[in-house]
Amino acid sequence: MAAEMALSHRGPHKVLSEAELEEVAQRKPPTRPSLRGYLRKTRSRCSGSAAKSLLFRFLPFLRWLPRYPVKDWLLGDIVSGFSVGIMHLPQGLAYALLAGLPPVTGLYSSFYPVFLYFFFGTSRHNSVGPFAVISVMIGSLTESLMPSENFLVSINGSNATVDEEMRDAARVELVATITVLTGIFQVALGLLQFGFVVTYLSDPLVRGYTTAASVHVLVSQLKNVFGISQGEASGPLSLFVTVIDLCKKLPDTNVGTLVTAIIAMVAILIVKELNHKFAAKLPMPIPIELITIIVSTGISYGVNLKDKFGISVVGNIPSGLKPPVVPNMSYFGQVAGNAFAIAVVGYAICISLGKIFALKHGYKVDSNQELIALGLCNFLGGFFQCFAISCSMSRSLVQESTGGNSQVAGVIASLVILVTILKIGELFRDLPKAILAAIIIANLKGMFKQFKDLSTLWKSNKVDLLVWVVTFIATLLLNLDIGLAASVAFGLLTVIFRTQLPHYSILGRISDTDVYRDVVEYEMAQEVPGVKIFRSSSTIYFANVELYAEALKKKSGIDVDRLIEKKKKALKKLKKQQKKLEKEKAKRKKNAEDGPGVSVIELSAGESSAPSEPTLQSLGLPKPSFYAVILDFSPISFVDTVAIKILKNIFRDFHEIEVDVFIASCPVSVLAQLERGNFFSSAITKHSFFPSVHDAVVHISRERQQASVSTQPCCPQHADGEGSHTNPSLSAPSGGARHQNVALQEEDISPRRRSCCLYDD
Repeated sequence: MAAEMALSHRGPHKVLSEAELEEVAQRKPPTRPSLRGYLRKTRSRCSGSAAKSLLFRFLPFLRWLPRYPVKDWLLGDIVSGFSVGIMHLPQGLAYALLAGLPPVTGLYSSFYPVFLYFFFGTSRHNSVGPFAVISVMIGSLTESLMPSENFLVSINGSNATVDEEMRDAARVELVATITVLTGIFQVALGLLQFGFVVTYLSDPLVRGYTTAASVHVLVSQLKNVFGISQGEASGPLSLFVTVIDLCKKLPDTNVGTLVTAIIAMVAILIVKELNHKFAAKLPMPIPIELITIIVSTGISYGVNLKDKFGISVVGNIPSGLKPPVVPNMSYFGQVAGNAFAIAVVGYAICISLGKIFALKHGYKVDSNQELIALGLCNFLGGFFQCFAISCSMSRSLVQESTGGNSQVAGVIASLVILVTILKIGELFRDLPKAILAAIIIANLKGMFKQFKDLSTLWKSNKVDLLVWVVTFIATLLLNLDIGLAASVAFGLLTVIFRTQLPHYSILGRISDTDVYRDVVEYEMAQEVPGVKIFRSSSTIYFANVELYAEALKKKSGIDVDRLIEKKKKALKKLKKQQKKLEKEKAKRKKNAEDGPGVSVIELSAGESSAPSEPTLQSLGLPKPSFYAVILDFSPISFVDTVAIKILKNIFRDFHEIEVDVFIASCPVSVLAQLERGNFFSSAITKHSFFPSVHDAVVHISRERQQASVSTQPCCPQHADGEGSHTNPSLSAPSGGARHQNVALQEEDISPRRRSCCLYDD
């Protein structure tokens, strides 16, 4: 009674069940789309303003370019564009080597997509173009589908050598097809508003994947660092096959190539560290990569490193642009899965960088438009012998730090590459491949720093740590394509497992508040006497609803199923006894046919006493220590047909042991799903649903007060007699609704009690 008085410390509180709330608040019926409404919506979309909005959305530069602040932004964009363009040159050449393609394709991929992104992109700071992870994904595909062994030609009838010109032409055709198909996937997903697909790639998964891809990149470039020829391995465990083969061929290392690569790598890493340390003092980062390729090309040409020391060089780089070529669509079936993986990974990296810069500088990035922009860059670039692109973090950071404010910087960078393609590119034919390998490996430093995630995730979230580690190992073992699929599948499984193993808790009320918290975690949270408030941290559906029901019964502190079984046995025994009594009664009637008065008296007695439903107490079974259960549905976001079925069973089972079940804080969307699933019936109504846990508790408290008042004797003279007798079920009313309690009270009042009440009136 003290707890009940405490609940009303704030004065009268009007409690509404969901049924009453729908009447008071006038809940709107669910709207069904009509043909007239659809046509009206279509007409509104075809208006002039809608067409203009669609054009601005598809071509974002039309919105911001007319308002471009020339005085404030132009100088910074020019400086940034030149800085990024200088980075594009060595990285384009290096990443083409990583993709197993001629170096000039890297220059094409640094020009066309970068220029196109100016028209379609929404990020002001992303630097699109060749990216190491995407390049190694393409490289693994070219090596598996177009291995060098397929292009061996015999010389003098005995020695066989690789026809590099034929191999490169075949690979360029294959990669152009992959790039076009990647663009088609990205544009299609963007038009279908499927930008959310990247949400299935969690941050730990992406970081674990890119770290493992960096290991693949490193291993693929070791042959160029040591100057040895090595066959291409593909498929699962190809990384380890390559490493083992490399170790066997280490005695054949070209010392000149190794020394060249080490010197270049050390120089690049030192200058990059200086750029980072003195970033605030330097007007722009020292272009060490460009300096390295210029100096090394000059030395290679002057000393003739290829002939004297056997150092492999880039070779001929054709000048000028090539006309567009239609991709070979016969490859589509072979590369569709890989193209989709490249599309998703490329977009995931691009949008994550774009959102970082947008948050920092206070503008918005349209995720679906970014998907379309990246897709168009790949689709159109594929016709001009480009390979698939994404965003580079190093170039994007340089574009931002050197004063870039818009994609005008990207246009300047693409013009730098255009000049290189037209006039300067052919000068780099003597550039050692070891220098490009050194540039690639040096740029992996940032990727390898992601190993620090292990210690961070160990302290913050063990499940995310597991996703990171499994993704890393799967990508190393299964290669980049299968590894990505396995990683995504494992990431989704962790979500399923987490919903199957949520945190179940019994809630208690914090004194003098309407707040209810876990009694285990909060010392001041006290259980409401006679009421169990149960909460799950996850939604309920077919995979976890049975666990939900089991946890509820376990947390309630009684073995519900066993008690129901005992009740069934007791009822069965009671029925046998009743049948036995009926037989004896019939036998007595037969023997007393000569005394009709007696039989009349017995018949009258039988008519006057209607048999009441047996209770746990009348059956000699222990009653639960609580009389109501409240299910807190605030974390529930949806229910399915299996969940609805189990919820019905929960109501039925607790009703069997004379415990009411209520549901609190049920979202309207879940309530609608329950309605569609035929959850409600005469036994389960919306009177058992309440907007909050506190409303349900107050309702139960008031019902108990009314029940206790109704069971008190109407007049003192009958306090100790038959008139004071009440059915045990009255003290624990089942059903949860007020009209049910009143009905129970009227049924349980004996004839003498009724006469007493009439006399008092």
